[in-house]
Amino acid sequence: MRTDLAEAVSQWLSPRLPEFEAALKELVEVNSFTQNREGCNRVGELLAAHLALPGITHEVVKGERFGDHHLFFTAGREGEKPVVLVGHLDTVFPPGTFEGYRVDGELRRGPGVLDMKSGLLVVTWALKALAAQDALASLPPLVFIVVSDEEVGSPESQPLLRRVAQGAQAALVFESGRAKDAIITRRKGVGALVARAHGVAAHAGNHHREGKNAIWAIARFIDGAQQLTDYDRGVTVNVGKVAGGQGKNTVPEDAEAHLDMRFCTAADADALVDGLRQAAASIAGQVPGTHVTLEGGVTRAPLERTEASAALLESYGRCAHAHGLGHGEADLIGGGSDASTTGSIGVPSIDGLGPRGSGFHTREECIEVQTVIPKTQALAAWLASLAA
Repeated sequence: MRTDLAEAVSQWLSPRLPEFEAALKELVEVNSFTQNREGCNRVGELLAAHLALPGITHEVVKGERFGDHHLFFTAGREGEKPVVLVGHLDTVFPPGTFEGYRVDGELRRGPGVLDMKSGLLVVTWALKALAAQDALASLPPLVFIVVSDEEVGSPESQPLLRRVAQGAQAALVFESGRAKDAIITRRKGVGALVARAHGVAAHAGNHHREGKNAIWAIARFIDGAQQLTDYDRGVTVNVGKVAGGQGKNTVPEDAEAHLDMRFCTAADADALVDGLRQAAASIAGQVPGTHVTLEGGVTRAPLERTEASAALLESYGRCAHAHGLGHGEADLIGGGSDASTTGSIGVPSIDGLGPRGSGFHTREECIEVQTVIPKTQALAAWLASLAA
């Protein structure tokens, strides 16, 4: 381990909070709701300006439905597997719903301040620190990927992330820092399905016998689907929205149900989807004259803990501890992130490495500003530990 480099980057970062915070205020004050392409692209431009450094190349991947995605590369040592650093620039707040950057004692508040514009700047300032020591070429190749559609499941950027991360030695994701700086090694996978029941319409008074009730069919399907929940395995099915029919005196021809699925392993995901298909196929026999079709599936793979990710947690945790941070392992997280994508292709992945805070996805979103520099020092020191 290059202890001299780790000490040098940590010392370089120690007085940098004012410039870090100025950059954070600038990013937070630009609305970057996922569907706000212009705002997302502006945040990407601001970030790219900070990373216009010797030894870093920048590639913009044009978004089709969302804002542009950004890749920042270092050449690094030839022939080595890269390290991938992952972030997103979009937020969940439409324009006008939650705006501005606010100082509140030791807290900093604003949309995306925690999720995850401060995390983007942790990576940025760690790279600045290493560049200032002329150290980037002594490290493995680095790839910093910043996507613009994470908050809606990364539907456009997942293939890009898989391509960039394939074969990497590690992936570090700078989502919202948790209480006690707990590092995330496990996340549930996520799936979404729409079940559509099809029957035969008829007048409920004159021709009830000829009708085939789609609402009855979807109700039977819902009953079977909900029974696939297995709390001991961390598998849940939630039917969160149901619609169908046009009035009480008409046998309904169509009905639909919207399902959320969560699971802890890829094997459980496969078993759950198979179980839902079986439940749909059984409806024709339970409510003759109807059938149920399914649309959708797994949208995010689970992040599963492996021996390699546990080792990554340990090595990163030592750097966090050395800079006064917690370094324990987080409990299982119920929602997915881009770490789920990198983990699903066999890359050791850890997550939740941004500044500590709370209230993400709410108007109470904030970070504890005193954790900003230590979090950045931890990353810079961990990268320094990989130097030749």
